Amino acid sequence: MGLALAIGCALAFTVTNGFLDASSTVATLVATRAGAPGRAIAAATAFNAIGALALGTAVASTISGIVTVRSAQTVHVLGAALLAAAMWNVLMWRARLPSSSGHALLGGLIGSGLATAGASAVRWGGLRGVRPEGVAGVLVFFALAPVLSFALGAVIVRLQRRMLRRASTRVIAPVRSAQWVMSSALALSHGANDGQKSMGVITALLLATGQVHVFTVPLWVKLSCAGALALGTSMGGWRVVRTVGAGIFRMASLDGLSSETASTAVILSLSVAGAPVASSQVVASSVVGVGAGERRLAHVRWHVVGAMGFAWLVTVPASCLLSVLLELAWGALA
Repeated sequence: MGLALAIGCALAFTVTNGFLDASSTVATLVATRAGAPGRAIAAATAFNAIGALALGTAVASTISGIVTVRSAQTVHVLGAALLAAAMWNVLMWRARLPSSSGHALLGGLIGSGLATAGASAVRWGGLRGVRPEGVAGVLVFFALAPVLSFALGAVIVRLQRRMLRRASTRVIAPVRSAQWVMSSALALSHGANDGQKSMGVITALLLATGQVHVFTVPLWVKLSCAGALALGTSMGGWRVVRTVGAGIFRMASLDGLSSETASTAVILSLSVAGAPVASSQVVASSVVGVGAGERRLAHVRWHVVGAMGFAWLVTVPASCLLSVLLELAWGALA
């Protein structure tokens, strides 16, 4: 019963990830009117599912190693962490802020681990080469990803503007077609990274309860997480889409293409390294970078950027505290 409930929490978290994080992958496509909302969401849903199924399990392995407790404690520790992360995602969605599901899950894991077995339960870790290990390693990449996406967004938009400075309006159609390609690639990369977070936790649950004997993500887990992510994406998450796509600054098609290209490059490359990233954070940072790269700093709505930054900063401690409370309640009822 406890295992089934914890897996249910993992899938619920994945659904919230879909409408909070995955929805941001279509924000620039919709905001620049390169794609109709319904078609954009349909494409994102399909490519998120493909990414979750097809592009390895390096991120899943990293997430599964954040907390180590006794097998008897694993179900309520991970269940509380997932429930806390899902609740925080819903709260941020209500606030129209592209908060990070990855930050929320990390905070949830830290909180439930500390509440159950103290600091020794949490693998604080660092880096092994370019691969993250434990909390410190994950936080390094959480901090690095928005910086990279901001810089890439600024560089790419400048290069594209220079290359097309003498182009006529006839270039708009191929640019919008390219947006479809890059938006699909962005959704694929999101599925590869965010879908694996839940896969890693569910596999850790199965390992602790003796359902599997080595850390290998079963096919049914991949299919379930891909389906839950696709379901969440299909719900739209329009509150977040409007904030990322139109709340930061008014984008043209070339701006959207630059943002999508930068975001895809960052998320895919870090996924290969096994680093969980916050896709909404990466996309929003690339949008800010594009605005800055166009030397339109005055056009960027910095109060929106500040609100998003504050949400990212408080997500880990807030979800950590929420997870502590939920773990104590779950442990008392178990």
